[in-house]
Amino acid sequence: MFRHDLEVVDNLRRDAVNIREAHEVGIKKLQTYAGQLVWMGGKFPIDIGADFTWYPALGYHTEHPLAANNLKYELMNILFNLAALYSQLAFAANRQTSEGLKSAASSFSKAAGVLTHMKNEVLPELRMANPPDDMDEATLESLIQLFLAQSQECFWVKAAMDSYKDASIARLAARVSDLYNLAREAAVRSEAISSTWIHHMSAKHHHFAAAAQYRAARDCLEKRKYGEEVARLIDSLACVNEGLKECKGKYLTKAVVDDLHGLKRRVEEDLKRAEKDNDMLYLHAVPPKSDLKILERANMAVARIPPEVAKPFDFLGDKAEFGPALFTKLVPFAVHVAVSIYEERRDRLVNNNIITELETLTDKLHGILSDLNLPGSLQALEKPLGLPGTLVQHAEEIRQADALNRLQRGFADINKLCASDRAVFEEGRALLAAEEEEDNALRRKFGTQRWNRPESRLDPTPNGGAKLWNQAAEIDGYFASSTSSDGVVREKYAAVQETLAVLASSDRVIMDYIPNSRRTEIPEPLKPALTRLRGAYNDVLRLESRRRKRVESLKTRCRTDDIKTDILAEAARLERTYPNTQIVAAHFEDFFDKRLDTLYEPDVEAIEKEAADQEKILTDVQRANREFESQKKSVGGNAEREKALQRLDNAYYKYKEIVNNVEVGRKFYNDLSRIVEQFRNQARQWVNERRKDARSLEDELSMPPLSSLSINQPPQQTAHQGYQTNPGPASYYMNQQSPQQQQQPIRQSVMHSPPAEAQIQSWADNVEQEHPKPKPPMAPVANMGGAWMPEMGIKFAPSPAGGPSAGGGPQGKSTWEPSKGIRFG
Repeated sequence: MFRHDLEVVDNLRRDAVNIREAHEVGIKKLQTYAGQLVWMGGKFPIDIGADFTWYPALGYHTEHPLAANNLKYELMNILFNLAALYSQLAFAANRQTSEGLKSAASSFSKAAGVLTHMKNEVLPELRMANPPDDMDEATLESLIQLFLAQSQECFWVKAAMDSYKDASIARLAARVSDLYNLAREAAVRSEAISSTWIHHMSAKHHHFAAAAQYRAARDCLEKRKYGEEVARLIDSLACVNEGLKECKGKYLTKAVVDDLHGLKRRVEEDLKRAEKDNDMLYLHAVPPKSDLKILERANMAVARIPPEVAKPFDFLGDKAEFGPALFTKLVPFAVHVAVSIYEERRDRLVNNNIITELETLTDKLHGILSDLNLPGSLQALEKPLGLPGTLVQHAEEIRQADALNRLQRGFADINKLCASDRAVFEEGRALLAAEEEEDNALRRKFGTQRWNRPESRLDPTPNGGAKLWNQAAEIDGYFASSTSSDGVVREKYAAVQETLAVLASSDRVIMDYIPNSRRTEIPEPLKPALTRLRGAYNDVLRLESRRRKRVESLKTRCRTDDIKTDILAEAARLERTYPNTQIVAAHFEDFFDKRLDTLYEPDVEAIEKEAADQEKILTDVQRANREFESQKKSVGGNAEREKALQRLDNAYYKYKEIVNNVEVGRKFYNDLSRIVEQFRNQARQWVNERRKDARSLEDELSMPPLSSLSINQPPQQTAHQGYQTNPGPASYYMNQQSPQQQQQPIRQSVMHSPPAEAQIQSWADNVEQEHPKPKPPMAPVANMGGAWMPEMGIKFAPSPAGGPSAGGGPQGKSTWEPSKGIRFG
């Protein structure tokens, strides 16, 4: 039925992941696939059943792909590439013209907008315990501010090209400086952004702070504020010098360094001239930096989310830009979720608000009747010989239910479930305890200053030690509470076990258990009171019967309450009414409320009437029983028969209560099994990660000190230099690379286009590699018996021409060849 849709979405994905050039066509392909992914998010669950595999673009793990059965993860990667493609379009624009600068600024703003949409809308719904390093909130925030800084820088360049007033250019430059600083601060919190980028952002921050003060100083000169001009030039020079400090590690490109040096020369020249003029001519006081007015900011860069990303449904349709929406005939996944929500809400309403309330009223009724010794006192007089009819019915029900064995099996099931849950829980807690002991041992071994990772019980990571230990204490509380409840139920059973065994036996055993009355006829004075009490008690029986039928009818109605047809009609109505809105379960709230009110609200309201009827009937029973007891004292009665009948009747109702308790206990332990199993799995996963991290940290701390390493060893590429072939968004700076050097879309998917083998390169591609310096020659040492000493150095054989050899040895020998090895003097 959906073969064509599957082929279309497969083609869309193939086109999206194979974009290799910065072009508007690629933008449309990525937007189309992303829009269809958003639409499909309403038709399928997030764990759709397909593993999407992508290589990270930033960080130190770019050679390791990450696969996730997550539709939002696929959308995040596509949007990430869309932002990268916007940045490449900005980089490819001709920034020597006004139109090119406008185009670049717009593309940078759109790149920031796409990342903003990812951070605010998609990331919270990702549902991944460990998202990629380059997709966490700090990394996305840093990239957003970086793109905004580059967009603002375009406006600054255009203002300088068009000869705007110095005050306006200063306000633009100040905002550029702020944005680079925000990008740097977020990058420091990120695990994916390299130190090279951070140094670059810091240098650009100081550069534009200096440029802003320089332009402000020129504005002061124009306004004849000569003292303030000197103060701002001094501050500008200080900012330039701060920026030049970032050059020490050779992190910056030549273009950035040249810009800083060029600005420094201009500032120094103007400062020299301004100080001379002010000292000799104007004699204005130079205010301290704290007295300088903070420069105003002119913010031109705004994160603009493309409408194709913000509202993709507007572009879906038969004649729309993205084409027809896929899987339109498929029932939205939100409908399935809504059905589950309705059923859970309905069951909770019926069980908690109706059935439980009725059972509570019934328990209260039986408690009062038991205190009144009913129906035992009635049966003892009405049936002085043999067994009362209601008692025979109860006994037959107990026999058919195999009551004793049923309860024993229930207790055995509870014990088995409890033991199983306890074993799983103890396994998870033992893992936590073992990990804590290992961590403490390593902490004692290396010391708290060197072993600086969080303690086991304080690890704040998601599903980390702090959460798991709290969860362990919570589950332990569940077991303590359930064990106490189980004990109470068993005490109930022990109290009625013997009486219940009598009731479950034959009628002959029951008759032997109940003593016969010596009086076989009811005295005449007692008959009126007995009749009134019997009438009142029959009202109680009718109330119970009506209540049982109501509960059974309610349960039957719940089982037959199929909402699927009605909710599909409601979903179709919503899609017609709001064609550009994704259907979610929350849209059915009003529908749920109306349906539940229509079907079950009368039963909820009937609870109050039921309670009022019960109070009235009990009042009548209590009044009739007082009269009956008063008359019975005057004529006497068989108290032993009354007590025996009442014990059997109480045992029957206590049995019904215990059966309900056992079912509740069984359900509790079945639900608890899922909780403890999830706890054990999370504990196992966290412990494995902690042990892996501990091994890595232990290896690092166990490495020999740097002083033991020789500087004459050949240089090696190490892990901290980076592994990636795609270090980040294509233009993380402006005016620093030629268009031929730009990167391609940076997140690679392996489902259709597996990348070539990663080549190791440094984070700082333009940094000249340092090579080991030769060791200076050692001073000659006196020969000690012809033995070679390390202080003597290495001497090579002399040359054949009689000239001095490399080692200063005798002449007449052939030149040294590598194949002959080294001979020591």
